[in-house]
Amino acid sequence: MSPRRRITVALVGLVALVVLGWFGKDLFSGSESSAGGGCVAASGSKVAGAASGLKVCPLTGLPQEAASTWESIRAGGPYKYPKNDNVDFFNREGVLPAKAKGHYREFTVVTPGEKTRGARRLVTGQAGEVYYTADHYKSFVVVDTSR
Repeated sequence: MSPRRRITVALVGLVALVVLGWFGKDLFSGSESSAGGGCVAASGSKVAGAASGLKVCPLTGLPQEAASTWESIRAGGPYKYPKNDNVDFFNREGVLPAKAKGHYREFTVVTPGEKTRGARRLVTGQAGEVYYTADHYKSFVVVDTSR
């Protein structure tokens, strides 16, 4: 094999490793529903919603689509699913703190590869709280949108 061919093969292999590492990082980072990256117990946190006792996670520790959804929320839209986003979230599961009807609003966090809305949501509260669920309301984390 010529030296030029060896270099080409080595570069292609290196690029392949980088691509696999980039896409494979999510496969080996643990359960998404726990949103583990940088999440901490809420005690002493000044983040809105931390008093719920749920873990507090930085926005940067959630899937990148959550940040896109948050930007849409801050901008007042547009939303990918206008009939389903920015609508009342009734907290029927009782996982979030009990509040009066109309306190919570829900927004779809797109799941790549899903043909439907998927299970991921951001839920906001009138007191500035932001919650994330990856498992369609079975569990939530408080989102620290400043990080």
